[in-house]
Amino acid sequence: MKNSYRRVVVKIGSNVLTREDGLPNVQRMEHLVAQLSAIKKQGIEVVVVSSGAVAAGRSLIKIQEKQNTVAARQLLASIGQIQLINTYLQLFGKHDLLCSQVLVTKEDFRDRMHYLNIKNCLDILLKHQVIPVVNENDVVSVTELMFTDNDELAGLIASMLNADALIILSNVDGIYNGDPKLEASKVIEVIEPGANHLASFITKMKSGFGRGGMVTKLSMAQKVAKLGIPVHIANGTRENVITDLMAGKVINTHFLAEKNTSGKKKWIAHSENSATGIVKLNAGAKEALLSGKASSLLPVGLLAVETEFSKGDIIKLVGEDDELIGLGIAEYGADKARERLGEKGQKPLVHYNYFYAVKN
Repeated sequence: MKNSYRRVVVKIGSNVLTREDGLPNVQRMEHLVAQLSAIKKQGIEVVVVSSGAVAAGRSLIKIQEKQNTVAARQLLASIGQIQLINTYLQLFGKHDLLCSQVLVTKEDFRDRMHYLNIKNCLDILLKHQVIPVVNENDVVSVTELMFTDNDELAGLIASMLNADALIILSNVDGIYNGDPKLEASKVIEVIEPGANHLASFITKMKSGFGRGGMVTKLSMAQKVAKLGIPVHIANGTRENVITDLMAGKVINTHFLAEKNTSGKKKWIAHSENSATGIVKLNAGAKEALLSGKASSLLPVGLLAVETEFSKGDIIKLVGEDDELIGLGIAEYGADKARERLGEKGQKPLVHYNYFYAVKN
């Protein structure tokens, strides 16, 4: 069936853009750009989340340091990002299209104002028919500030822009029901909302030159689909994979979307690492919040306020066993929450409109 998407985010992984020797695969980039240009000219808005800066740097300079250290990544990315974006600029230019470079770090998404600044930048680029090429800025990102990988970044961008679909291009056809190397294993072509048995199929081994593996792709794809955006995992090394996917003619794993959620809730969903406060809930509050009904977190359901936070901060809601239940925006600060701990008839600490359940 043809996919009638009008705005797509396409994530191109390191293993798609890189040859076996670790250097950039320019021929594949050229083929992918031709497909992206083709769908762009059909009136589809396109945002590209592209890896490949470190590989591009590796093609330009030989270094003595171990290439997986932070310093080596900074060096290779700083040199390679120029090469990568210039390659994109030339390739899109052959199709009379303009692309732009958007470099981000996890810190850029730490609060609502920074988040909206990036959103506004991408919106104005799309309005002017420019194709944004987004990548993590490895030059200034250090280990604790890095995204898990560009899959996480792509999910955040798709949610931010309320894309019609997120397409993740990997070096396999999708998620398999066994080891992809075994002939008996088949691609799981459709994943329904709430499927929770899939992780057992997936090897935790990272592949090739990427930082993440299929486990992180699965987790991120399910999160994005839960927020109302369909996700496709497909093989970026296949000929015409993007145009064929848009036409519904290629094997891939399609995560069906749940009901679309608000822009603010999409932001909350991706903010676990920037949450400032932690509150502990009793069993009744946990059950109410995870019931699927519109339930706010009331002080009567609080057992403890574990860390400081202010009104408007994103906070973590944990159970008695410290397992993360969800994320929400605090309606007031930690001091007031402590004063109202366990009391009935008080204003919600987290309103249901601003709560995201991590657990299903």
